[in-house]
Order: sequence, then structure tokens, then C-alpha cells
Amino acid sequence: MVEVKVGDRAPDFTLFDTERRPRSLKDFKGNVVLAFYPGAFTGVCTKEMCTLRDSLARLIGLKAQVVGISVNDPFSNNAFAVANGLTFPLLSDYNREVLQRYDVVLNDLAGLKGYSAAKRSIFIIDTMGIVRYRWVTEDPGIEPNYGEIEAALDKIK
Repeated sequence: MVEVKVGDRAPDFTLFDTERRPRSLKDFKGNVVLAFYPGAFTGVCTKEMCTLRDSLARLIGLKAQVVGISVNDPFSNNAFAVANGLTFPLLSDYNREVLQRYDVVLNDLAGLKGYSAAKRSIFIIDTMGIVRYRWVTEDPGIEPNYGEIEAALDKIK
């Protein structure tokens, strides 16, 4: 695994959304805020996704689209989206292939030996497919700085 850095071309991918439709990075228009989250229905992930939901008007104004990615299956992601009124795409990386491409695999989540999930992380990818912002944490209990995300988008609009 090679760390994806600011200035790198974002690795493309195709994952299933909550309706089990394949979605690729190139399908999304404008700047993309890729929000990797460890698990649906967990406290911090719910708070993060709901904060992004509540920020959508501002993010759309900054010409950005939010896309969530977790290892949860499409069915769980769908239930999570419905329960929390999430209107942006949630994609399922149940094979953990995209997590590996972006080098955001969190091993042994919650002390469960062998269980890997996504490190909580944010990548902002511009319209040319270049990573313009990267934030990754080893601690799944830490949320991103939402103001920093908006400031990074403001710089590229």
C-alpha cells in the first residue's frame, strides 16, 4: 500500500451504493469529499455523517459532493442512510480494496483481532481527479475538522 498524498491522482474505484448499483469515482461531478468511516450505526460515525449531512448546503455551494465509504454491506449502509436522513451516496467497500488503495485500513478495530475497517479519513478530490486535501486518523473516536474541509474546498473553487 502506498500512501495517497496531496497532489497525487486519486485512485479510481467502483463500489456498490445502497441500491447495489456500481458507482465509480469518475461518476461524481465537481469536487468530491470522500469520507471514509469505520462503521455504520456507531456513535462517532453517526455524528460525523450527520454533521456532513447538515453541512451539505454549504458544501454544495463550494461545488462539492460528499461520498461516504465504509466496509459495511449495501444493506446496512442503506438502513444507516434511511435512519439518519443521509442523502449523499454511501458506498460499500466490503472487500476492503479501496481502503487498501487509499492506505486507510484500520486493523483489529475495537480489539477484534482480524477485523479491519476504514480509518476515519477525508480526501478532497478536485474536478481533475487530484487529491487537494487529506486527513487521516488512527483513532476512530476523532472526528475531522469540518471547518478545515470547507476552507480546503474554498481554496479550490
